[in-house]
Amino acid sequence: MLTRMRILILGGSVFLGRAFAVEALARGHQVTTFNRGRSAPDLPGVAAVRGDRAVAEDLAALVDGQPGDAPRAPSGRRWDLVIDTSGQQPHTVRRSAALLKDHADRYLFVSSVHAFADWPAKPVNEDSPLHECPADSPPDLPVDNALKAGCERAVLAEFGAERSLLLNCGLLVGPHENVGRLPWWLERIARGGRVLAPGRPDLPIQLIDAADFAVFGLDLAERGDHGSFVTTALPGSSSYRRMLAACVEVTGSDAELVWVPDQELTAAGIEMWSELPLWAPEDGEAAGIWQADSGKAVAAGLRCRPIEETVAATWAWLRERGPRNTPYLQGDKPLGIDPEKERRILAAHPG
Repeated sequence: MLTRMRILILGGSVFLGRAFAVEALARGHQVTTFNRGRSAPDLPGVAAVRGDRAVAEDLAALVDGQPGDAPRAPSGRRWDLVIDTSGQQPHTVRRSAALLKDHADRYLFVSSVHAFADWPAKPVNEDSPLHECPADSPPDLPVDNALKAGCERAVLAEFGAERSLLLNCGLLVGPHENVGRLPWWLERIARGGRVLAPGRPDLPIQLIDAADFAVFGLDLAERGDHGSFVTTALPGSSSYRRMLAACVEVTGSDAELVWVPDQELTAAGIEMWSELPLWAPEDGEAAGIWQADSGKAVAAGLRCRPIEETVAATWAWLRERGPRNTPYLQGDKPLGIDPEKERRILAAHPG
């Protein structure tokens, strides 16, 4: 019989953190979330604690506890598992882990394939070298791919290898996605007409539903596993054609996909990843972007639903949510190609 765990989620209200909270509650675990309460409401059923993990006093209040917040031991609150979906800066992650190591048995950190020095230029696996970023990096560093590597080292420095789970996530999609890559495509295709579709239609891509990621992470934690896992779909599990065709089907639009080769998109000055979300030239600096080796995770029980199911669920959520008043952002850049620029490129492909 599954033992009911006390779980602390650092975050817990947005996208992946929300997916972990949904799955943990469904399994009967006791869930505490710790966040600022600004991004989205916490789920019914969690014990929500407000605070900023970058503020030492807020972290201290989290572990000391307040009446009615959560069960606590004489020395403060205790949890069986910490799930960290919000750690971005090594300094902040190390301070959180240092405070929590005497209040929690294990620490699950959501890292990224960005932590690997060779990604996205080359295929990577758990043994690939990480970026050079120390656990004791100074606070508030400019955002770059090396930071997740420093965050991993910060967790290991405080919890040790036997008490740490490091999940290097690939490209997450699904309902409640806050970056907006798949939602942008769904909304663009729903408008219909001729749609610029990037690159080679049958190029294999790897996309993982946030719900599947959360299921796998909790499965590992419930078994008491430790170590690192590249956590994304198997290489070749989907393609651009399958993803965009599913968008056409679920939206019921009259969209016509017009496939434009990488070379033309590059010559037209299309910025990969932001102007056409989830697109990068097949050859070049991102040649290994869809070749992360998730074999270890699959052997440990990772299962990923077909992309068509994720597209349908995301479209259902978008219809329930309604129109968005602010643009999706990739970092500080708005997602999506300017409609006039799209029309100019499509004009060279009259069909």
